[in-house]
Amino acid sequence: MSKLLAIDVALLPTPAVRARAVELSAALPPAESHGLRLDDDHLPHITLTQHFFRAEERELAFDKIEEVLQDQKPLRLAVTGAGKGNSAVWMTVEKTPQLQTLHERLMEALRGVERAGATRAAFFGGDARMGDVLLVSSYRANASFAGFTPHITLGHATRPPVVERISFQASIAAACHLGRFCSCRQILRSWTLG
Repeated sequence: MSKLLAIDVALLPTPAVRARAVELSAALPPAESHGLRLDDDHLPHITLTQHFFRAEERELAFDKIEEVLQDQKPLRLAVTGAGKGNSAVWMTVEKTPQLQTLHERLMEALRGVERAGATRAAFFGGDARMGDVLLVSSYRANASFAGFTPHITLGHATRPPVVERISFQASIAAACHLGRFCSCRQILRSWTLG
């Protein structure tokens, strides 16, 4: 049976937005964090797509991503505030038409490469929860196209922190190996937009 990899295609925020996300994550109540903190090993990111790919088809998937990104200009984006779902809290990112289009183009390009039947072993270090497996498995059905909600996850808390508006230009996309809590643990390939 082929080894599967849990992959997040993401936009990486600018250093200033990244630093603010790490700061907000560090300030969340430790008793509510479930162990998730953003840092150099848990990268702040804006998910564009999530999939399971066969390890031997990884380069094929990356080639398809590159085809979409080769004519993609940097995106003007804005953090607009905070959000919360279940116990996760995040920085909400405005869903611009350009961001939505990029998300949809990537989803279509990767349709024939994504695979089902993954386990925790598909995640970085094999240290995922069953909930992580289910989130990636159901991404296309539950969180894509009309359900796409761009954000930067900060961690877990009862209440979201106060998040100010921050405008920025996203110019780096990456394919990341997902870890526990669907965190971006390792950049496997990155692309500069524009």
